[in-house]
Amino acid sequence: MVFDVYFSEYLKQFNEMELDRWNYHYGCVLTGAKYLYEVTGKEEYLEAILNFGRKYVDENGVIIGFKAEEQNVDLMASGGLLYFLYDQTGEEKYIKGIHNIMEVLRNQPRTSTGNFWHKKIYPYQVWLDGLYMVQPFYMEYEKRFNHKENYSDTLNQFKNVRKYLYDEEKHLYYHAYDEKKVMIWADKETGLSPSFWLRSMGWYLMALCDCYEISDDFEAKVVLGSLLREAIDGILPYQDKKSGLFYQLIDRADLKDNYLETSGSAMVAYAILKGCRLGILDKEKYLKTGEFILASIEALKADIQDGEIHLTGTCASAGLGPKDERDGSPEYYLSEAVKDDNAHGVATCMMAYSEWLKIRDHWRAK
Repeated sequence: MVFDVYFSEYLKQFNEMELDRWNYHYGCVLTGAKYLYEVTGKEEYLEAILNFGRKYVDENGVIIGFKAEEQNVDLMASGGLLYFLYDQTGEEKYIKGIHNIMEVLRNQPRTSTGNFWHKKIYPYQVWLDGLYMVQPFYMEYEKRFNHKENYSDTLNQFKNVRKYLYDEEKHLYYHAYDEKKVMIWADKETGLSPSFWLRSMGWYLMALCDCYEISDDFEAKVVLGSLLREAIDGILPYQDKKSGLFYQLIDRADLKDNYLETSGSAMVAYAILKGCRLGILDKEKYLKTGEFILASIEALKADIQDGEIHLTGTCASAGLGPKDERDGSPEYYLSEAVKDDNAHGVATCMMAYSEWLKIRDHWRAK
C-alpha cells in the first residue's frame, strides 16, 4: 500500500520535469513504470512512458540530449524503452531511435578482450554498471532484428566480467576494471578498483536476469542463469540479518560510517524475486529472502511525515575518476551524498515491487 501511493505521487511530479538531456536513472524510473504497468494495467504508469516518448524522442528517432560522440553506454539504457513504446504505439520514430542507438553501439570502443568501454572519458575500463546499461538493449535488438547472431558477444562480455572482476575469496564483484592499469583507483597488478560497492553489483545482478528473460537461446540461459545463481549466493552472506538489507560497502559492516543502502538492496530483491519467477532460483530456498528485503525497504526506508511519503537512504551517485577524483576507496564511497526520493532508489523499488506483484498474481492464477 505504501509503495502504491508513493509511486503514484512520484510519477505525477516526474511527468512535470523538464531535462536538458535524458539520463539512465530517469530511464530506469520509466522501466520500473513499464514493469508496473505490465502487472497492474494502471494507465498512470503507461502515461508516464508515453510522455517520455512525446517529449524526448523526435520524428527521426533521436533521443533529446543523446550525444553519440560521448561514446557513453549510460546513455543507451533508456533505449530499452523504445521497444515498448513502439509495441504500444506503432510509431516508426521509435524503430528509428532503436537503430540510431544501435549504430552508436556498433562503433563503441572495446577492450582487447571485447568488452565495451564504459565511456570515452573512461577508456579501456569495464564497469559493472555498464552491463545493465547496454546488454539488455543489445540482446533485445539481436532478438528482434538480427537473428540473434551476436548473442555470443553479450555472453563473452559477461564471461570476461566474471574472469576479471570476481573475487574468488569473497565471492563478490569489484566495481570496475582498468585494462591498462593506469587509473588512480586501479590496482597496478590486477587493474581492479579497491571496493565492493553495493549498487554496482546490483546493476550486474539486474543485467543478468533481464538478459536471461529476453533470451530465447538455451546456451545463453545456461550461462546467464549460472552466473546469477553464483552471484546471489555470493552476496547473501553479507546481508544484515536484522534488517535484511545490504551495506553501501557490501563487506565492510565494520566501518562506522557504512550504512544500509536502499537502491542496491532493492536491486538484490529484484534479482532474487525475478530469478524465482523465471525459474533460475529455487523458490523454496530464495523467495522469502527476496520478500524480506522488499518488505524491509518499505518498513525501514519509507518515511511518512505530515501526510507525505519519502524514500530515504539512497546513495545519490558514485563512480571512479575520470582523473584523480573518486579513487574508489571506502572513504570515497561513504563520502557521497545520501538522498531522499533519489531516482536510483525509486526506480529499483518499482522494479522489485513489480516482481513481487507478478509472483503474487501467478500464485492466485493457480
